[in-house]
Amino acid sequence: MYQFIVTTMFCPDVFLKTKPLVQEKPFKCDQCDKSFAENCTLARHKHTHTGEKPYKCDQCGHCFAESYTLVRHRRTHTGEKPYKCDICGRSFAESYTLQRHKHTHTGLKPFKCDQCGKWFAEVYTLARHKHTHTGEKPFKCDQCGRCFAESYTLTRHKHTHTGEKPYKCEQCGKCFAESYTLTRHKHTHLGTKPYKCERCGKCFAESYTLVRHKNTHTQEDPYKCKQCDKCVPETYTLSVAGLEPAGSVLRVLPGSVLP
Repeated sequence: MYQFIVTTMFCPDVFLKTKPLVQEKPFKCDQCDKSFAENCTLARHKHTHTGEKPYKCDQCGHCFAESYTLVRHRRTHTGEKPYKCDICGRSFAESYTLQRHKHTHTGLKPFKCDQCGKWFAEVYTLARHKHTHTGEKPFKCDQCGRCFAESYTLTRHKHTHTGEKPYKCEQCGKCFAESYTLTRHKHTHLGTKPYKCERCGKCFAESYTLVRHKNTHTQEDPYKCKQCDKCVPETYTLSVAGLEPAGSVLRVLPGSVLP
């Protein structure tokens, strides 16, 4: 063994030609013939056949088939997000979510739609996109009957009924109804501006601000006032004289018009 290590250290060709070690998997499932390297992994796997869920959350009583799933679930109670992006500072509850997020910085888009050929950085973004082809909206609000294409959109929508604002900024105590709104707010404390315009190099704290800024390069004026037909390049905060009490304002959102 010692002779092999010395040889490969000084001769890359020998190392490259050496066959990789194959990990043994001596523990075999007697129900599906799947094999595992460790007995404990086999024991966890067997729960998928028996339906057993021995790992119980002590806060909500929800049970899980595997211990690591319980660990991940507990973060929904504690709000813990131990995986931090070293580029923009955004934190995540799970490592794989961080890895997917990093695609937004690198520009990598490995997930392709088989219907239109469009590429996406994250698999769940592709899943959401596919609803634009099918028109499917399987998630229905039990209070108002409104349907949504994605489960998390329904969850966010429900806050409009309850008034709940579960996402709290640990620095200033301000609460938000949606997690992404909290994420945007945190940039005001961090001073980070991860969204950069590729034409002029100007940086922004929020993605939608970058989108609005790009209109200044294209000379596009997509926001129209219904009262005077004037168009502006950004979501201007417009004063509405005669329609509302003096000093009041309305924010015009993309694609919307004033009443």
